[in-house]
Amino acid sequence: MNFEIVDRGGYTALAGTGRLNMVSAPKLRDVVTEAIGQGHNRLVLDMAGTEFIDSSGLGALVGCLKAARQAGGDLRIANVGSQVQMVLKLTSMDRILTPYASVDEAFGDD
Repeated sequence: MNFEIVDRGGYTALAGTGRLNMVSAPKLRDVVTEAIGQGHNRLVLDMAGTEFIDSSGLGALVGCLKAARQAGGDLRIANVGSQVQMVLKLTSMDRILTPYASVDEAFGDD
């Protein structure tokens, strides 16, 4: 999975493409840790290019959410595809990580 980081002023957008699984989950954690280390604690993960997520990917999302909140910020997800949405619903993770329709909408209410 490859990640692109874009600073959007009030928040930072991270876009990943590929499969968020046990192989790519550590990379997501590293990218989020790096962004937080650079002072970006309001993060949106654009999941439009994420075609698959497994339990390792869910664990990485929870870990990244925790890291962002410990840094005084938040992690939100946007542009969630049908497979990812199904996994979030089945695990009730959509209650913790509410999917937003777009990256702009994720922090648009703040």
